[in-house]
Amino acid sequence: MADIKDPENTILMELKGGTVTIELLPDVAPQHAARMKELARAGAYDNVAFHRVIDGFMAQTGDVQHANMEKDYNPRMAGTGGSDLPDLPAEFSKLPHDRGTLGAARSSNPNSANSQFFINFSDNNFLNGQYTVYGRVIDGMQHVDAITRGEPPANPDRMISVKVAADA
Repeated sequence: MADIKDPENTILMELKGGTVTIELLPDVAPQHAARMKELARAGAYDNVAFHRVIDGFMAQTGDVQHANMEKDYNPRMAGTGGSDLPDLPAEFSKLPHDRGTLGAARSSNPNSANSQFFINFSDNNFLNGQYTVYGRVIDGMQHVDAITRGEPPANPDRMISVKVAADA
C-alpha cells in the first residue's frame, strides 16, 4: 500500500491487475496536475484505453474523445483526440523522464498537451526537456508493466477508473 502524503495531489488509477498510485507534482507542472484532477473528477478517464504501448518505452492513454470503450472506441482514431478543454502550455522542468514518471503527450506543438499522458516503462532521458513531467508512480508499477503492448493493441487494456485520492 502506498504512503499517500497529499491525497489532493494523488491519483488512484484502477487497472485490471490492481491499483496504480500516482503522485502528482503541482509544484513542477501546476496546470497539468490540475487538468488531470479535473478530468479524473469528471470521470473522463474511466474506461479509456491504452492505445499506444511500446515495450521498453511507455504506455500512452488519456484520449477521452476517441478511446472510451463504452462510448465510441475506434482504434484508428485513438490517440488523435483530447478533451473539450483548451490545450495546455508546456511546463518543462529539469525532472528526468525516469521509469514510472508521467509525461504529457502532445503533437509536434509543445503547447498542445490536453488530456493524453504516458507512463515511462524505463528511463527515457531523450525525452527530457521536450515533454512535461507532472507525476510519478509511487505504487503499483507492476500493473503498468503488465499493460498489453501494441500500437494500438488488438485488445487494449484500459483505465477502469481514475480518481483523486482525496475523493476516494
